[in-house]
Amino acid sequence: MKNIVVLTGAGISAESGLKTFRDANGLWEGHDVMEVATPEGFDNNPALVLEFYNQRRRQLLTVKPNAAHKALVDLEAHYNVHIITQNVDDLHERAGSSNILHLHGELLKARSISSAEDIFACTQDILLGDTCKNGFQLRPHIVWFGEAVPHLEDAIAITEKADYLIIVGTSMQVYPAAGLINFVHSGTPIYFIDPKPFINESYKSNLTIITQNAVDGLPTLVASLIDK
Repeated sequence: MKNIVVLTGAGISAESGLKTFRDANGLWEGHDVMEVATPEGFDNNPALVLEFYNQRRRQLLTVKPNAAHKALVDLEAHYNVHIITQNVDDLHERAGSSNILHLHGELLKARSISSAEDIFACTQDILLGDTCKNGFQLRPHIVWFGEAVPHLEDAIAITEKADYLIIVGTSMQVYPAAGLINFVHSGTPIYFIDPKPFINESYKSNLTIITQNAVDGLPTLVASLIDK
């Protein structure tokens, strides 16, 4: 069975009604990214950062997977599918996909500020004073700007084994995730689904650009790959 690697970003979840955090002016829900998505921001105003992610978590619990998420589940019946996502939501999991690697953390988990390995399931608000068993404050299990991406080497290893690469819901302009496209072997078919792609098919050999949104373009592509 051939390997399909799917790199997903905020665009696939936006079509479930999930806000994409970053506005056109670069603000995250009205906040400067340095205030709410950096270790320094958390040190300066932990209550603000916790509430920012509490709001995101509450919204996540109100939305459902869409046709694009479900198409990737269908694909698993015919290929070894590995999803590498920049998203911190659990919509791939809820849709039923099996192999998901979260590059930037998970909103429905919390961790101790004393250890990146001390991770808990979390569906409720995290408040100042909520601590791990050792008495350290809890924080969202999110990779903030300036922090290492812990699963990047795993993502590279997965991408290197791809027989097909599908990119959907991401502009491929946020690094290091955007660099994964460079780890597929020469000649590997790459499909880029984006209604307003910033690249054209001269960017890479064997690149096919599908100028549709995720819920339209991905089910169609999946159907064609299953027919193969």
